[in-house]
Amino acid sequence: MPVYIATQAFLDGVDSVPFIWPILKILPWLGALYLVKIFFSGASNTNERNMHGKVVMVTGGTSGIGEAVVRGLASRGAQIVLLTQHALSDPFIVEYIEDIRKDTDNELITAEQVDLASLHSIRTFATKWIDNAPPRRLDMVVLCANTQTPGSGMVKSTTEGVELNWQVNYLANFHLLSILSPALRAQPPDRDVRVLFGTCSSYMGGDLLHITQQSPSNQTKGKARGASSAQQVQEPTKFSPGNAYATSKLALTIFALAFTKHLSTYKRPDGSPSNTKVLLVDPGFCRTPGTRRWLTWGSLTGLLLYLFLYPFWWMILKSPDMGSQSFLFAGMAEKFRGVGKEYGRDAKGAVLIKECHERPFRRLEIVDDEAAQKALWEYSERMVQEAEKRGAMERARVKKEEQEAREEGVAVKEMEDYTAKVGKKEGVKKEGSRRSKKAG
Repeated sequence: MPVYIATQAFLDGVDSVPFIWPILKILPWLGALYLVKIFFSGASNTNERNMHGKVVMVTGGTSGIGEAVVRGLASRGAQIVLLTQHALSDPFIVEYIEDIRKDTDNELITAEQVDLASLHSIRTFATKWIDNAPPRRLDMVVLCANTQTPGSGMVKSTTEGVELNWQVNYLANFHLLSILSPALRAQPPDRDVRVLFGTCSSYMGGDLLHITQQSPSNQTKGKARGASSAQQVQEPTKFSPGNAYATSKLALTIFALAFTKHLSTYKRPDGSPSNTKVLLVDPGFCRTPGTRRWLTWGSLTGLLLYLFLYPFWWMILKSPDMGSQSFLFAGMAEKFRGVGKEYGRDAKGAVLIKECHERPFRRLEIVDDEAAQKALWEYSERMVQEAEKRGAMERARVKKEEQEAREEGVAVKEMEDYTAKVGKKEGVKKEGSRRSKKAG
């Protein structure tokens, strides 16, 4: 068809082609829209790596970017261990795993039930994972799980009393990796081990002054020693759902750099340096369920507005597959294979990846401050201990109530059986019985 039209235009003139001028006017606009879409789609991963035999643990792998990452790694032969809040007998997770296996031609896709909103659930899984001799193989941990509370007035907490954004985006990752760190350290020295954190540029707006600044008593001592006025007057930003997400991402960034140093300080029995590389990945803005929920403010009106503006969102937001490209780059690029002088990399440094390129960290005065890292680590450990105590008390309360309900039900049943038996023995006519009806 294009050849025929071009021939007609050449022989009979351009005006002989129907609707040629409206088409020629529209083409530049279509070309411009195409270039805009390509620009906002971001960079693609061009690295490849043989993933056969590699064991990859993934959080948040059942939707959005995490699902795209799982498909990308599974299609290359990786053995995937999905950490999901769904019960393993849930039809959704069963069908999801079957679909992934079929689409990627990879049967090595399994799942473990781990609720990231529960520190008890995380500990149960992680301790079971490391309680194995010899240590289980673990080549990569991909932390894609993410949540963001919509709106400006809603504060949600877990059953253990932890704010939801802080729990899922940061504390769950801290708790999981703190327990799994022996498993990472125990991997053979020639194994390429990587830990990928899903982050966001919003960390630059976070505030951890309530954790990293001096306590009031210490500030008083600081004044006596002549501490600077800037250190004395700093006050934390009041918590709100609006800054909860950014604060959780800032804490995650600080922890990622601290975790790298934590791994590197371990002296392996074989004398080899740490072989675990920590990488933070910023996938950019994508059309994921979480982004949609945030843009719509969790309301029906917002959802209708989102649908009305969908062509705009489709244009400027990445697809989940394009968002996964930076994760795949971080997991496959050969230059991230190892740490240490032989690889030209500092064993104590993490790497930030965005658009399949290394990027410098922002707010280095905070994220790379060892005092801030230590304060956050100690604060997180105390928070985990307190939250787990609250969770244990809540589980004990629920268990006691269930036990009392069962005992009460048994007692009522026994009383009913006894009453029926005594009534029958003494010849008492029960209401509604055949004898009572006959007597009536």
